[in-house]
This record gives sequence, structure tokens and C-alpha cells, in this order.
Amino acid sequence: VQLVESGGGLVQAEGSLRLACAASGVDFSTQAMGWFRQAPGQERDVVAAISRGGGNTQYGDSVKGRFTISRDNAKNTVYLQMNSLKPEDTAVYYCSARQTSLSGRVYLSGYDYWGQGTQVTVSS
Repeated sequence: VQLVESGGGLVQAEGSLRLACAASGVDFSTQAMGWFRQAPGQERDVVAAISRGGGNTQYGDSVKGRFTISRDNAKNTVYLQMNSLKPEDTAVYYCSARQTSLSGRVYLSGYDYWGQGTQVTVSS
């Protein structure tokens, strides 16, 4: 299984970025997906998660109302739209996948596969 993130970069505060994660080597429609982030010296935290069918989502408290997770099962890709970015959003963002038989279940932990990460830097 390979997960490849893209779309990171440098953006000014209040700006937007859209991350994408392309999956291969797996039946994407059987995978619940998540986005996590890790800032220097801090633990990896969940940002957002989505069920394998895309109908259910959950968000970390710090990003609610600003970030949106979505997926396109035909393209084997999950997205993270990030709006109103803040300097505290600066981190390496990781895509993750977890096999599940439950179409509506959203997971905040227990992921099996991880991407290599993409850096997001928000300047003030």
C-alpha cells in the first residue's frame, strides 16, 4: 500500500491550501481515511477522518469550521481543504488508511498505513 500526499507549501495566515493523498496497492473503497499532523516537538494529532463511503466525517477541535475532508473513490484520493489557516496549523501533514468492513465508521486511531507527509507552513 502506498499513500502519497501533495499540496503542501508556504501560505500566509488566513490563506488556503488543498492537500491530496493518492492511494495505490489497495482497494480504496474498503479504507477509512484520516489526516493527521505533527508539529516539531509535539505528538501526532488527528486533523480529520472520513468513512470509507465518504458519508461520515470527524474533525479535531482546532480545525472545525475551517478544514474539510472529502474523498473521491473513483480517483483513489482523499482531500483536505484548509481555509483560514493560522500559524499554529504549521506542521507536517500525514495521510493514513485503515481497512474496515463498516461503511459508515470513522476512526480517530488505529490506522494501518501512512504516507510520507507533506509540510504546511503558515506565516503570520
